[in-house]
Amino acid sequence: MATDQGLSLPGSAPSTSLRRRIRLAILLAPPLAWLVVAYLGSLAVLLVSAFWSTNSFTGAVVHTFTLDNVVRVLTDELFRTATLRTVSVAVTVTVICVVLAVPLAFYMAKMASPRMRLALVVAVTTPLWASYLVKAYAWRMLLSPEGPLSWATDYTPGYGLTATIVTLSYLWLPYMVLPVFAAFSRVPNSLIDASADLGASDLSTLRMVVAPLVFPGIAAGSIFTFSLSLGDYIAVTIVGGKTQLLGNIIYGQLVTANNQPLAAALSIIPLVAIVAYLLAMRRTGALENI
Repeated sequence: MATDQGLSLPGSAPSTSLRRRIRLAILLAPPLAWLVVAYLGSLAVLLVSAFWSTNSFTGAVVHTFTLDNVVRVLTDELFRTATLRTVSVAVTVTVICVVLAVPLAFYMAKMASPRMRLALVVAVTTPLWASYLVKAYAWRMLLSPEGPLSWATDYTPGYGLTATIVTLSYLWLPYMVLPVFAAFSRVPNSLIDASADLGASDLSTLRMVVAPLVFPGIAAGSIFTFSLSLGDYIAVTIVGGKTQLLGNIIYGQLVTANNQPLAAALSIIPLVAIVAYLLAMRRTGALENI
């Protein structure tokens, strides 16, 4: 007697596939709509408004195409200096976070006991629960001429570029530690043991075996630290003193000077820098392994 196993009614497979596609479309529709409308839409408006101008008498935005803002951004010495300073700060903060995160993450992943590892993960992630402003103002108090650092050591860098770099390094360090810790956790201990058995020194093992496997985690963390430092303007305002970075210049043009087109033109600089950094990371092949 023949059985019906393996047989299906005509049209049942397509209808099942159609229902899956409909469910998938319903599931993805809200986040995709938010991405297109709220994110890409606002970004498109930003880029378009960079080619508008403002009425010098009324301050109203004139919706007429002009390249004046872009030309000014590219030729003004103030903006070029601020761009170089901003990129330098972002790179410096990224390097500091890498230097601090790599040994800490290595200890957490490969040397610490389970209880110590848990305690360190909690210690790294706890600052993320605190308000950004609370942490920034805490550093302002710490670095002030009358603050605890000056009282304890009789020295403080005060408010300026150094204070900005220190504060940003503190703020974004967890975003470097966590992906590097995850990368170290994925490195098999057997590879390290095999390298040692073959006579490689600890330094050679780290350089030739561990580093290539951990680099994707460092690349992922650097994307966070670089981009967040590049666009920050609140910490610069709180601890930067008279330091001018692109973020607070854009904020000043938007709020104080009420010049939205020029602020939009200035915003293209960090946008291009971040895209260029992502492309550079992609060329290394690190992003494909994250």
